[in-house]
Amino acid sequence: MADENVSKEISIEENGTLESVNGNEEHSDVSSMQKDEEEEGKAEVSSKKKKKKNKSKKKKELPQQTDPPSIPVVDLFPSGEFPEGEIQQYKDDNLWRTTSEEKRELERLEKPKYNSVRQAAEVHRQVRKYIKSLLKPGMLMTDLCETLENTVRKLISENGLQAGIAFPTGCSLNWVAAHWTPNSGDKTVLQYDDVMKLDFGTHIDGCIVDCAFTVAFNPMFDPLLEASREATNTGIKEAGIDVRLCDIGAAIQEVMESYEVEINGKVFQVKSIRNLNGHSIGRYQIHAGKSVPIVKGGEQTKMEEGEFFAIETFASTGKGYVREDLECSHYMKNFDVGHIPLRLPRAKQLLATINKNFSTLAFCRRYLDRLGETKYLMALKNLCDTGIVQPYPPLCDIKGSYVSQFEHTILLRPTCKEVISRGDDY
Repeated sequence: MADENVSKEISIEENGTLESVNGNEEHSDVSSMQKDEEEEGKAEVSSKKKKKKNKSKKKKELPQQTDPPSIPVVDLFPSGEFPEGEIQQYKDDNLWRTTSEEKRELERLEKPKYNSVRQAAEVHRQVRKYIKSLLKPGMLMTDLCETLENTVRKLISENGLQAGIAFPTGCSLNWVAAHWTPNSGDKTVLQYDDVMKLDFGTHIDGCIVDCAFTVAFNPMFDPLLEASREATNTGIKEAGIDVRLCDIGAAIQEVMESYEVEINGKVFQVKSIRNLNGHSIGRYQIHAGKSVPIVKGGEQTKMEEGEFFAIETFASTGKGYVREDLECSHYMKNFDVGHIPLRLPRAKQLLATINKNFSTLAFCRRYLDRLGETKYLMALKNLCDTGIVQPYPPLCDIKGSYVSQFEHTILLRPTCKEVISRGDDY
């Protein structure tokens, strides 16, 4: 082929201009064909690019949550992978874990469990964001709780004991520190000068997210809220594998009691409530045995790899000590209870309802009402008296005082510490 091209060029040179003109015509035809081919090629490339852009747009355009929220969180993450919480590195002697291949492999094995609890955390974040937008003085507390709980049920795709609410919505006011939710018929209304602890939980397959924040409309209470928020963040920072629980309590108390708050012209030293604690969390078990103190103390027990903890702190303008008071609303089946024979048929029937709908997760009277249970107070008392069910009455400091609370669920992963429930808000 190379030889033929050479002879053509010679003949063009010998025959003068005419041949060369013909050659140019041929050349122009070839070049125009090349141009056409190039343009077609460019058109194909651009159409491919457009298709790719359209595909990437489709990938990016994930479903957005509605307002009010109505789309289950599982539909917002088609990949089935839910967002990781805030990652904090371990300190000092545990820093080697960050790069340990063996520890990374352990995490890969636990991925399904991590994903379940992250799904529960994402539901918590979306629900609290929505509820914060609704909160205002004058709201009926029952309406507030039912709106929150129905939103959780929708976003978590409630499914028996596989997915749902982990415990009743605590909305304790002022000197009531914890475990208060309105019973049916309660007419309590949220006031401008109230300090409300909003404590609610979500779970997937028994993997519980326990997380709380405090709401106060009056800016006078801001230092009180900041004290518990910063104390909780300190507790999270200090937590880690092989850390003694008493050391966390001491660090929390130091931060908490560095605050003071002026309420109606009177200055109060902020106190940690010494008989309230954070706690370890197990599957279907909100209090799994270990307590995280929020004051200095002698608790020498250590945190261990793989454990979940609720780090929560309570800041008080009162005595810094709570007692049980007011009408009980919270109940929970005893996690370790064996078979106890019951005489009352109504108690047996109520226990069957509790086993089916809550198992060892906490519940309240409103939840029994919702399931159609009526005239159950005697049967419920019988279950409490026999030790099958444990009542959890409201926990109160002295009347007239104010308590604030912040809480997060953390996971002590083999390589790092994950604050599962962390959000943009706190």
